[in-house]
Amino acid sequence: MSVFTRSRKSALAGVVALAGASALVLAGCAGGGTGGETSAPPTEERDLTLKIGTILPQTGSLSFLGPPEEAGVGLAAKHVNDYADTTGLTMDDIVWGDSGDTDNKAYATTIQTLISEGVTAAIGAASSGVTKLFLDDAVAAGIIVFSPANTSLDFTNWDDDGLYWRTAPSDKLQGEVLGNLVAEDGRENVAVLYLNDSYGTGLNEVFQETFTGAGGTIVEEQSYNTGDTSFDAQVSALLASNPDAIVLITFDEIFTIGPALLQAGYPAEDLYFVDGNLKNFGADDKWPAELSLEGAKGTTPAGPATPEDFQAELNEWWTGEGNSELTDFSYANESYDAVILLALASLAANSTDAADVAGKLVEVSGGGDGGGEKCDTYDACADIILGGGVADYDGYSGPITFDEVGDPTEATVGVFQYQDDNSFVRIDI
Repeated sequence: MSVFTRSRKSALAGVVALAGASALVLAGCAGGGTGGETSAPPTEERDLTLKIGTILPQTGSLSFLGPPEEAGVGLAAKHVNDYADTTGLTMDDIVWGDSGDTDNKAYATTIQTLISEGVTAAIGAASSGVTKLFLDDAVAAGIIVFSPANTSLDFTNWDDDGLYWRTAPSDKLQGEVLGNLVAEDGRENVAVLYLNDSYGTGLNEVFQETFTGAGGTIVEEQSYNTGDTSFDAQVSALLASNPDAIVLITFDEIFTIGPALLQAGYPAEDLYFVDGNLKNFGADDKWPAELSLEGAKGTTPAGPATPEDFQAELNEWWTGEGNSELTDFSYANESYDAVILLALASLAANSTDAADVAGKLVEVSGGGDGGGEKCDTYDACADIILGGGVADYDGYSGPITFDEVGDPTEATVGVFQYQDDNSFVRIDI
């Protein structure tokens, strides 16, 4: 189908189930889409140039997510171009752009650049709060916005003409994983510090609902706003409540908040992090080397275990562009899969028109009525489409399987723990 109009009447489809005692998996049946219909006759040739851009954090409070996300985009585009002689689809000249954050507002310039460049899709932003500030402009211009990291619940019901998609699951999943994790760790009296934006408030709400539903008590709740630089009052209030654990729902403000808590004598093993601040502090000069986070835990959308050879490929591409090696891989998988899905949808539609491509995203993810043939590489999926079949891509971020509103219905949130060198390892698999 050439035009895909999404109904925004229902929330995230699916049934939430706890995998073991840690990773939360959302799996369900997606509605809409094209199901098992043939994408195109096998004799139909393609001569397509799919132009995309990025609006990812090169600066701002989530800048640590920029390198792995851009690496995921770049490597996916390389894989698409490596198979272009077979498919007839190329993805050249990516328009790279900075999203910044809601404070420095770099997104405002970038989105206008992407619109003027005539991209089919913009990959980004990482921050839900940032995406909200440019999404309507992108929709009005008729370009797809495909975020690898937006988790806000608000996007499920956004009026986006079917042009907004994400490979990251909503905060409903992470909030439930976090709440269950803290409860299963035997915590009873917990304090929370959260960023007062759509991401922080949404994740905090789901966490608290899950944790208190499991019998826990919230003894203190503090918030702060984007751009704040002093957190003395919040830290004092948290410590005064004498909690047996503190949940920190922040972005890069963690570089001030975390050391303040540790220097005040709060035990690292009683701290819980989230995707907005879970990073390899051992490789970051901004974190005081003498302050150990050993024992602290955190959650983030993670998908299945990432193969080492894939991370090596990401690093090879990234360093090949003149950058130093990646120290974090958060949302690299989701960024890679976003680009691959766009390319497959373009092949299936035999078009680079944004509405046409959007109209095939449910199909190539295995959504709709199902019936597609499973495949886990771009080449294999492309061959299915070129042969007249329906591809069902399962990527590095998981099966994905979009519902009718562009949310993944199959996703995993992983649990991680900090080691003595302030790096973290996954502990739920």
